[in-house]
Amino acid sequence: MQPAGAYGAGKAGSVHFDAVAFFTHPRTILRLMSWVFSMVVFSCIVNEGYINIGSERLLCVFNNNADACNYGITIGVACFLGSIFFLILDYYFPSISSVKDRRRAVLLDLIFSGVASFLWFVGFCFLANQWQATSPDELPLAQGSDAARATIAFCFFSILSWAVLTLSALRRFLTGSSQNLFTWQHLDPAPSNARATPYPIANGATIVTTNPYQAPPFTETLDPQKLTQQRPMAPAF
Repeated sequence: MQPAGAYGAGKAGSVHFDAVAFFTHPRTILRLMSWVFSMVVFSCIVNEGYINIGSERLLCVFNNNADACNYGITIGVACFLGSIFFLILDYYFPSISSVKDRRRAVLLDLIFSGVASFLWFVGFCFLANQWQATSPDELPLAQGSDAARATIAFCFFSILSWAVLTLSALRRFLTGSSQNLFTWQHLDPAPSNARATPYPIANGATIVTTNPYQAPPFTETLDPQKLTQQRPMAPAF
């Protein structure tokens, strides 16, 4: 059974949206960076990743391997859309009151980020290998060379960004009972002007504390008769 405050559900609806805190949060910055990296990858391939040499047929600049270009476009578009989806999910996350729904959202983020990081690693290795095997004679005037290098570079950057997002999602999933792990939500500090709360003790005096969450001290009432009883004398030898 999940506790009432698991995954920050206890604060659902009580936190107002703070645009500055949201867009300056490290997770949001990483998602925006991943979004830009993905856009650069598929844009470079679509715009300059194909060439035609003496015919109307377009050839991929990565060793004339159409699978390499198709892979880069597919993973780029998928992560581009995924980044937008999880940005929207982070925006609506504080308003989700169901613990199960919050847990599913974090688990979905963990799975997608992990798969994306792995696919970017595969794409980086695949595209780098095909570019290394590309002969300069296949690219007259080095056509598409800059786009190919940019694609490989931003594939590498995407590995790093999605790997960090995976670790962040894993940490949130394993420590979901904490309420301060999601976007701009933070634990409210104890008010500085909290009223003093007295607690009675056995002799009639009181203990005053300014901590509203402090429990009263443990006291025990002693029986006066027990105090007047003498200890048994040891037998004399």
